[in-house]
Amino acid sequence: MEFINSQKFRVNANGNCVDVWLIYRCKKCKHSWNLTIYERKKPSKIPQDEYELFMENDVELATKYGNDKYFLKRNNAEFD
Repeated sequence: MEFINSQKFRVNANGNCVDVWLIYRCKKCKHSWNLTIYERKKPSKIPQDEYELFMENDVELATKYGNDKYFLKRNNAEFD
């Protein structure tokens, strides 16, 4: 499957912590793959401006993460 950056984030509350993912979608079937940015993190430990951008689905921030090879490798992305 070939996945593309949806340029959308998913922020999920888990008790008093949050999980943040960047959502990728399959080009053919639209299956989603959530790449972990933060896991079980207190919102106060995430930079406030970045947290707000996650909540707004900021395209520039999504592109920044989508072009970060370390982030992609950490999420087991394969490259051509």
